[in-house]
Amino acid sequence: MGSDLHRPLGLDMKEGRRDRRGGLFRPFLAVSVGLAVLGLSAYGALVPLPLGEGLTLPERSVANDGGTAIGARNDTAGKIPTRGAPGQMTTARPESGANVIRRTMPDGSVVTTYSPRPRDAGGPVLIDAQRIGQDQRSASFPNEALLEDSPYGRLPIIGPDGLRPLEQYARPWSGARGTRIAIVIGGLGLSQTGTQYAIRELPEEVTLGFAATGNSLQRWMQEARRMGHELVLQVPMEPYDYPANDPGRGTLLTSKSAAANLEQLHRAMGLITNYTGVMNYMGARFLSDADALEPVMRDITARGLLFLDDGSSANSLTGEFASALSTPHAFADVQIDDQIDEAAILRRLDEAERIARRNGSAVAIGSAFEETVRAVAKWSDEARLRGIELVGVSALALEN
Repeated sequence: MGSDLHRPLGLDMKEGRRDRRGGLFRPFLAVSVGLAVLGLSAYGALVPLPLGEGLTLPERSVANDGGTAIGARNDTAGKIPTRGAPGQMTTARPESGANVIRRTMPDGSVVTTYSPRPRDAGGPVLIDAQRIGQDQRSASFPNEALLEDSPYGRLPIIGPDGLRPLEQYARPWSGARGTRIAIVIGGLGLSQTGTQYAIRELPEEVTLGFAATGNSLQRWMQEARRMGHELVLQVPMEPYDYPANDPGRGTLLTSKSAAANLEQLHRAMGLITNYTGVMNYMGARFLSDADALEPVMRDITARGLLFLDDGSSANSLTGEFASALSTPHAFADVQIDDQIDEAAILRRLDEAERIARRNGSAVAIGSAFEETVRAVAKWSDEARLRGIELVGVSALALEN
């Protein structure tokens, strides 16, 4: 029991023993390890690695399209190696679509070059972000290339590169082909309080319709765009019982010439910017008159806008003209607030959901009443949980 094995570590050890065990050996060991490391480093720098020889590679070649040398790396994890020239190894990175070429230089260093890899039809698709809407931070500012000056204000036009206002100001969506509903709430600008409430409370996926007869439209447009909403412009059109039922100033009339109606249309268009299309306000008679409707539909199409029919007229000819002119268009399936009651509005939204589940999509429209705004906000939260995607109306119009 008196052996060193049973002594507490470090106690009662003679000074001479510690010196004999480690005093001379440790410095000698440190010097030896240092010399070995220096020797290996010198060998690695002077002798190039056999990158082009002795590799078992698949029978596949990747073309060298050139590129820029940006560094030296030896890692090949997650890459598909292919045989190149002697002293060179080419790999393809599936996740990035790039070819990676490593060359062994005469001094033994390895230079890595990256270049694009040819894509097949099933490869990634690059999308011009400018064509699927604006960044929300700048959404209140118009694209100057999509505007022209006129005596009635700045009017929308198709850009030099073919970009349409419809595409520039559209609200982006997922692109999934699930059940989709576009909700359009109109009448913004008619009531300052109601407009502010609608912009603040409605989900950003809801499309807002600005009435051409409203006030402070440019200010409200900017606020709505900053909140993420897509916009359409509501233009007053002649109903069957006009003038007893008058939509307001600037109404398009079947009794007026095409030039007079286009002037009124342009006055309305010049009130705001950043909208994707035009929606009728009333207009059952006007929409059923081919001579009156045709020049209006042609002008809307030529300016790169969509047309949204509120669905109030069974005799509307907008569908026929839209098909003939290739106008992006949509029809409202449900008027949600023909009864100004929150429970009734929720039931109408449920009806729009049933239509969408049957047909794939639906358009529901309403006005900026307080009851409508509350019901839409409540229903939208529930609908998301049921797998419904709310989209801007442009997402559905572009399919037609």
